[in-house]
Amino acid sequence: MKQILTILLSLTVAITATAQKRVVATLEVSGADEIVNYWDNSSAPHSNGITDDETINEKLDMSQTSSTDFYIYKADPKVATGQGVVIIPGGGYYKLSMQYDGFKIGQYLRSIGVTAIVVKYRLPNGNREVPIEDAIAGLKYMRSEADKLGIDPQQVGMLGSSAGGHLTALATHTLAVEERPKFNILIYPSTSGDMWSNYRLQNCFERLLGKWRTQKDIENYSCENLVTPDTPPTLLLHTHEDTTVSSTSSTSYYKALKRYGVRSALYIFPAGAHGWAGHDEWHYAIPAKRAISDWLEIERNRK
Repeated sequence: MKQILTILLSLTVAITATAQKRVVATLEVSGADEIVNYWDNSSAPHSNGITDDETINEKLDMSQTSSTDFYIYKADPKVATGQGVVIIPGGGYYKLSMQYDGFKIGQYLRSIGVTAIVVKYRLPNGNREVPIEDAIAGLKYMRSEADKLGIDPQQVGMLGSSAGGHLTALATHTLAVEERPKFNILIYPSTSGDMWSNYRLQNCFERLLGKWRTQKDIENYSCENLVTPDTPPTLLLHTHEDTTVSSTSSTSYYKALKRYGVRSALYIFPAGAHGWAGHDEWHYAIPAKRAISDWLEIERNRK
C-alpha cells in the first residue's frame, strides 16, 4: 500500500499557496486535457477555515480541500455535440471521490462528444456557502469559456453523485432561474432530508451545516422542498440495493419534480452498491450510460 501511495503521489503536483499545500492530480492521472486553478480560501468570497495541507490517497480521494480546481475534458470537435456538463463529485462532504465520481465520468462524457468540467471544490467544514459557491463557479466558468471550449452556453447542465448530487441540486436552486443549468443529472443523490436523519449521514449533514444546525436548516437543505416549476429537467439514477443512500432519496425528489410538472426521468436498477458511477465492471454500467446519453440527446434537441 505504501508503494502504491508513493507512486500515486509522484504523479500529483503539490503547489504551495501561503503555508498550505494544494494537491492536484496531474493530466496523466486525471485524464483531463487542462487543469485550471480557480481560487482558494484567500481569494474566494467565503473561506471554509481549513488550514491544514490538502491530501490525496491511492484511490484519488481528496481531503481537507481549501482550493478550487477545474479539470477540463474537451470533446473532439469532430464529434462534439455542443453540450457541456459540470461534474460535482461526491464524498459525504468530508472528502472528494475524484476518480470515479469525477475523472471517469468526465472521460466518458468526452468520449460521447460532451465537454465536461470536474470541479474539485472546497469542503464545507461547517461553512455551508463554500461548496455551493464553488459549484456555481464551475457552471459560470464553463459558460464564460464557451467559445474556447467549443460549446453552446445555453446547452450546459450539471451532474452530481451522492453528496455531489445534493450539492448540484442546492447550487441549482440557489441561482436565479435564468442562471440555472439547462438540465441536471443526479446519481444516487443524498437529496432528501429523510436521508440526513439516517445515522450514517448525520455527520455528513453536520459537515455541511455546522454543529448548531436546526430542524429548519434540515428542511431548507432538503432538496425535494426546493423544487418549483422552474427547476431544470432532471435525470435520476439509483439502485435498489444502495444501503448508504436509499433510493427513496431519488424517489422523493422525483415525486416533487412530478408534482410541479418538471420534465424528469428516474431509473432504479435492481442491483449495485452505492458508488457504482465510473465502474465499467458494474453489471448495469452499459444501460446506465445509455440512460445518460439518451437524456443528453433528448435535452440537446429541446430548445
